[in-house]
Amino acid sequence: MALEFLFRQPGAPGRVAVFPGAWNPPTVAHLEIARAARKVADEVIWVLPRRFPHKDFESANLEARAKMLDLIARQEEGFSAALSDGGLCASIAEEARQFYGPSAEIALVCGRDAAERIANWDYGAPGVFDAMLDRHRLLVAARAGAYKPPKRHRKRIVPLPLELPLDQISSSEIRRRIAEGLPWRELVPAAIADAVAQTYA
Repeated sequence: MALEFLFRQPGAPGRVAVFPGAWNPPTVAHLEIARAARKVADEVIWVLPRRFPHKDFESANLEARAKMLDLIARQEEGFSAALSDGGLCASIAEEARQFYGPSAEIALVCGRDAAERIANWDYGAPGVFDAMLDRHRLLVAARAGAYKPPKRHRKRIVPLPLELPLDQISSSEIRRRIAEGLPWRELVPAAIADAVAQTYA
């Protein structure tokens, strides 16, 4: 299992923030989360799994979503984009560890809703989430409320402050607006607006 980079910033970063998602499509909220992570990491990788543990590819296929991530990553310093063989965050983080080696700090980036899903996921064995946090910090952006981790996890779960209120922006809202012929372009990064129109309109 290994990351396949669509685009990668040059250099040997000491701190890497891995940002997995379904990206159906990426939103300006996702962009702000990535920018917040960039403030505490040398490189932020937008990661698209080749398969998901909890959903199928709908509305946009792997190639279309990969194209959007590639466009976003090329627009800002410190962004990279990659495909992952793993579907779970722990697996994706380990793929990054294999690529960057033991000297780099690998953290995972997500919003509050994703953090709750990761923490409560049925991994089929006890202690998987705790073991993941031992190896990788979790950088969590407040979306519709802040994530409140149990006390034992607080040193390994770091809040990411966002400069803008973005609670109402979601991929599903963008798809709904496109389907109903409503304005939507302000909800996606400018770099992918044309690609979103080609994919979903």
